[in-house]
Amino acid sequence: MNGGLLLSAYPNTGPQWSLKRILRGTATSNSRYMINRNVKSLSSSSEAETGVSGELRREILEQVDKELSKGDDRAARSLVKDLHSKPGGLRCFGAAQQKGHDATDNGSEAQLQFAPASSRGLFGEEDTSCQRLHVPQRLYSLNELKLNGIETSYLLSPKDNTLGAIERNLLIAALLGFISAWSVFDLGPEELLYFSLGLFFLWTLDSVCVLKLLAVSFGGGFSSLVLDTIGHKISQKYHNRVIQHEAGHFLIAYLLGILPKGYTLSSLEAFQQEGSLNVQAGTTFVDFEFTDEISAGRVSATMLNKFSCIALAGVATEYLLYGYAEGGLADVSTLDGLLNSLGFTQKKADSQVRWAVLNTILILRRHEQARAHLAKAMSEGKSIASCIDVIEKSIDETCI
Repeated sequence: MNGGLLLSAYPNTGPQWSLKRILRGTATSNSRYMINRNVKSLSSSSEAETGVSGELRREILEQVDKELSKGDDRAARSLVKDLHSKPGGLRCFGAAQQKGHDATDNGSEAQLQFAPASSRGLFGEEDTSCQRLHVPQRLYSLNELKLNGIETSYLLSPKDNTLGAIERNLLIAALLGFISAWSVFDLGPEELLYFSLGLFFLWTLDSVCVLKLLAVSFGGGFSSLVLDTIGHKISQKYHNRVIQHEAGHFLIAYLLGILPKGYTLSSLEAFQQEGSLNVQAGTTFVDFEFTDEISAGRVSATMLNKFSCIALAGVATEYLLYGYAEGGLADVSTLDGLLNSLGFTQKKADSQVRWAVLNTILILRRHEQARAHLAKAMSEGKSIASCIDVIEKSIDETCI
């Protein structure tokens, strides 16, 4: 199941409001030395005049991968930010910046300095260029979203029909198997009952009282792992949908200045990496700035806007490609939970979500080619640095 934006590794422990699965440590002295050495080379007079060479950029991106693999998020982000500030560096990182009031501020709505564009301009106007469009932050009506080709009912209420159909077919197959076993082996009613209970126990292994007595709870992860694995094997459309969903999260985060930390494209892959059945496929991010604001008890509008767009990027990508979203219910629910925890009224929450939907979709339309190339790279298991390089090469200078 494409869980998309993963804000908590262990849902049963309560909300942790984090963009990544596990919080890592801070930079070590050795990693700082390596970073300072690279940054020093970037700051030399020759590099400042001629820009960053392709070879140096690759070396620094490789160092970013190393820092991320060590869990040194701050070091990795420092490298990326420094490379972004140099000519020939990472032009697209944080290219879609925004400003606003604090999320807890009851003042007037902010006019965002946010500039997406697409083949369809705001409110249905044709726009075939890479012209930068401003999306004011206000309450958009459903009709205004429809003018931009957005039907929210197909986007904000995702239902995984593919996995639902697989689950139904498995139950039907199991029922037919019971009937066949009864007929072939001439099982009595009591034997058939025991056989049925045994299979049912295996399917719901993660929620029965026996495992609670053993203090082990998988929270539905076993059945999700089975369904997701089967879905990837038998449905190419489902497999592609998950990849595109996660590519949407990755691309939007990078363009907003949030560094992706890692990604998985299946529940099995997530289980192999994390060792927990509670973790589904998804993209994780370097989010210490967000968690610092949460700890301080005050979330800026800038950070909330980024969070909102990243959370909805998966369902927005599915909607643009397939006309409706199947995965991403957890993403939408998590965003709703955050807005509720910040004390948003229903009207203010609607305003935040609708603006984020419009903004995200316009960015995705504008950078459709970059998203497609990124999805291919992710399907091939490319590293974070390689995926960043794909984005940078896919977006033309005039479209930044």
